[in-house]
Amino acid sequence: MADFKIDDTVDITTVVCPTTFVKAKVALEELDDGQILSIRMNDGEPVQNVPRSIKEEGHKILKLIDNEDGTYDLIVQKVGD
Repeated sequence: MADFKIDDTVDITTVVCPTTFVKAKVALEELDDGQILSIRMNDGEPVQNVPRSIKEEGHKILKLIDNEDGTYDLIVQKVGD
């Protein structure tokens, strides 16, 4: 994680799809272009769906980190409209 300067973090491990993406999207909208968000999410549906949806929104996936505890940290850079 030292590769990136994380500007904000959102934990979506307590919500289920499709709310996971909604919470991640809202957190991204609050950032300025170029800033980096770390999204903590559970294995399974969130790991399959959230990165794909964020890419479809035009943002840049920098890294997906397996925390080896059933959660992942998705590092995303906000890309301007």
